[in-house]
Amino acid sequence: MTWEEAVKELRSNPANHQSILDNYFDEDIFASAERFFQSDEFNALAQLLPSHAKTLLDIGAGRGIASYAFARKGLQVTALEPDTSNDVGSGAIKAIASTYNLPIKVEESFGEQLPFASDFFDVVYARQVLHHAHNLEQFCKEAARVLKPGGLFIATREHVISKESDLALFLAQHPLHKQYGGEHAFTLKQYLDSIKSAGLQIKKVLHPYATVINYAPLTENQLKNLFRESLAGITGNFLANCIIENKNIFTFLTHLKASRFNQPGRLYSFIATK
Repeated sequence: MTWEEAVKELRSNPANHQSILDNYFDEDIFASAERFFQSDEFNALAQLLPSHAKTLLDIGAGRGIASYAFARKGLQVTALEPDTSNDVGSGAIKAIASTYNLPIKVEESFGEQLPFASDFFDVVYARQVLHHAHNLEQFCKEAARVLKPGGLFIATREHVISKESDLALFLAQHPLHKQYGGEHAFTLKQYLDSIKSAGLQIKKVLHPYATVINYAPLTENQLKNLFRESLAGITGNFLANCIIENKNIFTFLTHLKASRFNQPGRLYSFIATK
């Protein structure tokens, strides 16, 4: 089954409606792209962008939701997507760019061999892409090669496993892997080693609860409410609320929760510079 067929199969079951929306898989690609542009995830992502950034490479752009959002922010976007589907691939990106007259150039290639000159982009971005790499080291080296000196590499929502034996468990639980067989995950060390060996300097490693970029579609307020409910039974509502609204304590609690969260496939993000 192709990726497009797997997504259509997911849509065919009404029970998956919320999951479809949460993953921006709805049939209306324009509504999907606009919803991502308005999301807390993209708002947090946009805050990471350097003020001088003008050109951005969106590797593994999928149906173009991030390419649309970055273009709306005024960047010259190149969307790299080898799947030519009009629903979940480069065809959808071309439709978005044409309909909204956005500065998005589409390239139908893979991340391991980028068809661009060295030192070309201010930002290289990949959302849920590194874990699909056929060769993670080569993928990161190519991303680094086309990034300008001082440029920013952003890889978000990457599936992490604690050990190799966890991979089978993660794949068995993934809702789409059984249909199209394209999912994967790496250990945190494998991601970090590949990024470093590409010549990039890691600035931030964002754990699953460090940013809404990772825990979306959950919002920050919803995450705070979960912590608040857990604490209220011990401290009472008033004190629980005071604790959660203290930024330093909330950050500490997210670190503590992440340190105990070992679910195979949990999401991390990485920020690096050249």
